Amino acid sequence: MSLKLAIVGGGSTYTPELIDGFARLRDTLPIAELVLIDPAVERLELIGGLARRIFARQGHAATVTTTSDVVAGVEGADAVLLQLRVGGQAARNEDETWPLECGCVGQETTGAGGLAKALRTVPVVLDIAERIRATSPDAWIVDFTNPVGIVTRALQTAGHRAVGLCNVAIGFQRKFAAHLGVAPERVRLDHVGLNHLTWERGVTLLDAPGGSSGREVLPELLDGFGHLIADDLRLPLQVIRRLGVVPSYYLRYFYQHDAVVEELRAKGSRAAEVAEIERQLLELYADPKLDAKPDLLARRGGAFYSEAAVQLIGALLGTGGGTDVQVVNTRNDGILPFLPEDAVIEVPAEVDARGVRPLPQRPVEPLYAGLIAAVTAYEQLALDAALRGGRDRVFDALLAHPLVGQLDLADRLTDRLLAHNHAHLGWV
Repeated sequence: MSLKLAIVGGGSTYTPELIDGFARLRDTLPIAELVLIDPAVERLELIGGLARRIFARQGHAATVTTTSDVVAGVEGADAVLLQLRVGGQAARNEDETWPLECGCVGQETTGAGGLAKALRTVPVVLDIAERIRATSPDAWIVDFTNPVGIVTRALQTAGHRAVGLCNVAIGFQRKFAAHLGVAPERVRLDHVGLNHLTWERGVTLLDAPGGSSGREVLPELLDGFGHLIADDLRLPLQVIRRLGVVPSYYLRYFYQHDAVVEELRAKGSRAAEVAEIERQLLELYADPKLDAKPDLLARRGGAFYSEAAVQLIGALLGTGGGTDVQVVNTRNDGILPFLPEDAVIEVPAEVDARGVRPLPQRPVEPLYAGLIAAVTAYEQLALDAALRGGRDRVFDALLAHPLVGQLDLADRLTDRLLAHNHAHLGWV
């Protein structure tokens, strides 16, 4: 079986990481044709050339084509990956800075900055998805585009065959496996929550890779490696040990909001840092002798995305060896009974050619369920604002967000959001 994959946003400097994974893991995902789609033609040609050289070096026979035409690029595709950034790093830089003027976290996926990104992104993604449906109705849409939960919910609500993917879970799996000195395939996570709002409530060390039996090792991890885990998350070790769970690093924006605001005010934005990394990467990519992803790419972010993408797409397209359990973003459908059916949650799911089936979850403790419910309500309002526009809807979404929640603050943030994003929001 040979496959055609398309990447919308293929001109991203991150794409060579995906290419490297596709080349190394071709037994799981036998790609015959890869199409990179992006309106930034100059960047696209650089990435396309490097992709061809990476495939050639690793003996992969796939053809790589580039285009700025979404319809032509996705025609006949078995799966389409979305990794676009509306407004580029310049818009991200604004998302990370103007909220700080109001004393709020400036971040591209949560809080006011995350809402701004959702408002810019959802209409564009839905337009692309309609073009995919018109030309390749059976294709799976795999969304990497942040905020993944809101974007995936938009896609699923519109009836698209879509699933969201984040690298937080696979990152924890790989780190825990390294601590335990075992293969990653032997580590299974009890991972629950929403995209960028998750907790590891348990870690099972399987008796065999991909097996169904094993033993709980989270207490062992916290006892032996708690200081490393805490340092990585930048959260107090005593809190992690008292809770007995491992929060994702995004929980720091909630648990230590004011401290994070002060840190962000004292240093440059992550967007500015990434923009400089991207400038250097593009210089490297222009070298016709480069035929492997450069070490600098590791500083770009998105560790292990390529492995997660290969596992997910391979399972969905039936080339990955049957049913697999993977952490994905998908429709709730009663798995977390305190959330709406159409909410998008991030939990382990069975994935195969029949689709995605989230696994049942034990009751979620109130300490986590309350925050999950509040952010889900915000995401519902954010999606409504992205679909229908209007200052009042933007204000409502901000007022509902746990990191905002005050009338004055929501009002000031709304004004700044609209001022900084008017070029991307046709209704403003």
